[in-house]
Amino acid sequence: MNAPRRADATENRARILQAAREVIANASEVRLNEIAKRAGVGQGTLYRHFPTREALLAEVYRKDVDDLVAAAPALLAEHAPLPALAGWLDRVAEYAKVKRGVFAAVEVGVWQDLSAHSLGPIGEALTTLLDAGKAEGVIRPDVDARDVILLIGYLTRLEPAEWDARAHHLLRVILDGLRGSAGLAPAGGSGLAAGRGAEPDLGVAR
Repeated sequence: MNAPRRADATENRARILQAAREVIANASEVRLNEIAKRAGVGQGTLYRHFPTREALLAEVYRKDVDDLVAAAPALLAEHAPLPALAGWLDRVAEYAKVKRGVFAAVEVGVWQDLSAHSLGPIGEALTTLLDAGKAEGVIRPDVDARDVILLIGYLTRLEPAEWDARAHHLLRVILDGLRGSAGLAPAGGSGLAAGRGAEPDLGVAR
């Protein structure tokens, strides 16, 4: 009996987090009843997993950070360094959109704490990608993770209505600026590199 119940609880939690992520990314206001409805659970179930709205939003953000960090070595295992970085920047665009929604919906102290704890892991993941590219000459040698994070931070200047049209384009421009001499020729791959070849403030400006 206990094992099926634990499995159901784990599944419910995952559905709640996914539903919350979708609402945060696409709605102007985060409503818990809408999240529960989208997840297919009752509000009582939602509150058993996440007693407060901020607890739920913080967990959505932490999971996005974990997924973004884990994506770096996974992409490098499957792709050459430049397409791997391009694919990772694709994920940054989605992460930044969710972060923007979370930080707009929680208290200042909460988002400051979340941001402080995510900066290091994201910077390390980005460093891994840049170092792999530098070793093959496809990333210019004079850039580091801090440079890229500062550039990515300009996504915060986008208005919500222009996010979908401009976020990936701006990251493509950044990628082009990072190319080393060996990465100037068109590279294959997916994401931002298709057809062409983290964290001081990726959220909402306060």
